[in-house]
Amino acid sequence: MIARSNRIALLAVPGLAFLAIIYALPLFLLLFKSIQGAEGLTLASYIDFFGDEFNRTVLWRTLRVALLTTLLALVIAYPTAFAMARAKGIWLTVFLVALVLPMSLGVIVKAFAWSILFRSNGFINTTLQAIGITDEPVRMLFTETALVIGAANVFLPFMVLPIYSVIRQLNKSLPEAASSLGATPWFRFTRVTLPLSLPGVVAGSAFTFSLAISMYVIPSLIVGERQQTLSMLIARSFLYLRNEPLGSTISAVLLAIAIFVVLFSSWLAGRLGARQ
Repeated sequence: MIARSNRIALLAVPGLAFLAIIYALPLFLLLFKSIQGAEGLTLASYIDFFGDEFNRTVLWRTLRVALLTTLLALVIAYPTAFAMARAKGIWLTVFLVALVLPMSLGVIVKAFAWSILFRSNGFINTTLQAIGITDEPVRMLFTETALVIGAANVFLPFMVLPIYSVIRQLNKSLPEAASSLGATPWFRFTRVTLPLSLPGVVAGSAFTFSLAISMYVIPSLIVGERQQTLSMLIARSFLYLRNEPLGSTISAVLLAIAIFVVLFSSWLAGRLGARQ
């Protein structure tokens, strides 16, 4: 007789088989393509990729944009999560609707909306000229700053929700106890609230960074071909250059970065959980 726990585990077999066929197998073939050469297995594609100054520039730009996007989203999301955790009734509903409703829109719609705002005749430039801050349109579109702002806006819910879920579970009596012992508001925040909320910060940052480093539609609409990212290089390699080894190599590099982020965030979350 099969043990009860083993019978329950069998329920996962269809899902695992589906993932293995639809996801794992194509991914394995893609990674194998990156080390496949005319004379057998080789790392020539990786050597060529990292030896090209243009590719290194694109790699650094991708990491920089992803990091800045994560930091900007964190700066906006942290106080927002606290406001949501303390909101009640209709205000909590308003917060949740304002946060979740934009997620129902496609990324293309949100990215295109930001591209319209950043145009020389867009709302931002029109407003700046109307109130006299600038005499002529400021170049915003096709800049890295515009890309970071647009991406942070699109990925903001993935930063807010993990932090909100952690803050909402915090014991409210802990800051009050620290206050009764003479702790200042800054001391209560840095020594009590912030350390306890760090697991949510780590989870939200991992989500946001992973999404930002692999985004394709947002940079395509906001910065175009002027400032390419790794995902844009992958699309160009497969769709235009028909260079499958190069596209597979860049995909492997992007996958390695994503795996590192997941493993590091898991390790960091474990360390923070052990301290608590």
